[in-house]
Amino acid sequence: MAVRTKTVSGLRPADLDELRELAAQLRADSIRSSSSAGSGHPSSSLSAADLLAVLISRHLRYDWAHPDNPGNDHLIFSKGHASPLLYSVFKATGAISDEELLNGYRRFGSRLQGHPTPEIPWVDVATGSLGQGLPIAVGIALAGRYLDKLPYHVWALCGDSEMAEGSIWEALDKARHYRLRNLTAIVDVNRLGQRGPTELEWDLDAYQRRVEAFGCEAICVDGHDLEQIDAALLRARGAEAPTVVLARTVKGRGVPEIEDQNGFHGKPLKPDVAERALAALGGAREIVVAGTPPDPTTPHSPDGGGQIRLPHYEPGAKVATRKAYGDALLAVGARGSVVALDGEVSDSTHAEEFAKTYPDRFFEMFISEQQMVSAAVGLQVRGYRPFVSTFAAFLSRAYDFIRMAAISRANLALCGSHAGVEIGADGPSQMGLEDLASIRAVHGSTVLYPCDAVSCAALVAAMADREGISYLRTTRGTYPVLYGNDEQFPIGGSKQLRGGDRDRVALIGAGVTVHNCLAAADALAAEGADVRVIDLYSVKPVDRDALVAAVRATGGRLVVVEDHYPEGGLGSAVLEALADLGEPLHLTHLAVRDLPTSGTSTELMDAAGIGVDAILTAARRLIAAPA
Repeated sequence: MAVRTKTVSGLRPADLDELRELAAQLRADSIRSSSSAGSGHPSSSLSAADLLAVLISRHLRYDWAHPDNPGNDHLIFSKGHASPLLYSVFKATGAISDEELLNGYRRFGSRLQGHPTPEIPWVDVATGSLGQGLPIAVGIALAGRYLDKLPYHVWALCGDSEMAEGSIWEALDKARHYRLRNLTAIVDVNRLGQRGPTELEWDLDAYQRRVEAFGCEAICVDGHDLEQIDAALLRARGAEAPTVVLARTVKGRGVPEIEDQNGFHGKPLKPDVAERALAALGGAREIVVAGTPPDPTTPHSPDGGGQIRLPHYEPGAKVATRKAYGDALLAVGARGSVVALDGEVSDSTHAEEFAKTYPDRFFEMFISEQQMVSAAVGLQVRGYRPFVSTFAAFLSRAYDFIRMAAISRANLALCGSHAGVEIGADGPSQMGLEDLASIRAVHGSTVLYPCDAVSCAALVAAMADREGISYLRTTRGTYPVLYGNDEQFPIGGSKQLRGGDRDRVALIGAGVTVHNCLAAADALAAEGADVRVIDLYSVKPVDRDALVAAVRATGGRLVVVEDHYPEGGLGSAVLEALADLGEPLHLTHLAVRDLPTSGTSTELMDAAGIGVDAILTAARRLIAAPA
């Protein structure tokens, strides 16, 4: 049997009475709000009400009137579906009114959405995709311990169902590795998930063994015993290691008709059940908890204004864009707000250059891509600008975390190296061939694919000031520097490298295929054909004006070449931009259409139909075709 924390005598009978009343209010308001909306997760909120009553009354140091207070603790609802409880907490602290709670919850246009988002000033990040809140909390705790160096504590309320997510254990592993004693996970072990019992049900011993195996301190409590909860949270705040409070609770607690009963997840109570439950709980209350504000601290503002001196490259020199990324990352590190994270491939992504110079702002996440992105989201909560790098293929493991980061309105710079068949002999498992499509689909994202070192460095600098999710795709091999060091590369732009007023066809590439297009253009010029070459380095937003000009100059003859699968990448960006043009378009799309193998870069590009010969064939066919 799991060892429970010892009860302390710090709570007087009057304190216990106040906590019971507050917990009853949180339960009643969770029922009232979800019943009023006709949807929500009251049963998941009822089980954790005692935990939150103790936390907000006695342990959460938070100035509710000033959510931007740098000393505030952070409260992350990893079990974001328990939003009725979170919003009831906001009412109990005076942050929102009872009217907003009842008439706003889950309503169109309301900030009290079905799952929390940062549209609410007391919410740091969007949650609701399970297994993400605790990993993000790790990032906030990293900032607190190593960068802000402030005493705020990070509390993450987790559900027992999400303890089956690997990301939870990645989070605990990194919390232990970085000795985040300022982090506490509170696990609401209520036994029931959406469709039935959870994997471990109430086996707190098993949870405890797992938590301790990851090097964190486990504290087991009865999640409805207010004194045990109080003692556990007090112990957690003073611990020397990351803590996990494992609270045995009952789903639907306080409503006997649904307590520990399957089939009530995500369902508001029926009107008659809700009426009886509210009567049993003593009805609505208007308790306002003063809480405990943080101690005064010196405001910390990450320095974002350091002067960036980008590296210079000799024209014609062969430099890999992944190397230019590392050089530019080091340059933007002059700003104290810039931090870097990598997934144990920094010698390949060249993020190691930053790590050597700014070790205090570099966080190695090892082979934990989900935790890497989550930690970056947490770091940006505290005002830092994270740059996250790994192989393009491996970012796909963290795609849901990137998607949720956009909902959190996070500012992240992602770099995916070793993209496309160009990487050569490693084979298809290492080839990012879906990345442009996946990141383009993220709301508000920016997708960049430079072809040389100068443009890569300039785009890295632009990402340092870009809002939202930015993604930079880099190349493994070395290619000639095409641009002068003073050239400008605005996001949303492009570069015309060949062509004039009499162009017969436009060759459009990005990254490595720009070099193939140039080689093809030179061969066509030797045949007497005027050819336009466009470096479409900004894949999203795309330079529609340049594309329209190419259509009109060439009579609509375009060849789009990309080292990517045909769906959702460069070709899709071009076609989407021209979809409403209403002018004739004769477009040939060259992309990787078959499963690649190992080989040299040239062999693989030729086999995929994106090499120089394939471009020549496509261009000649279009030139020969009637307008």
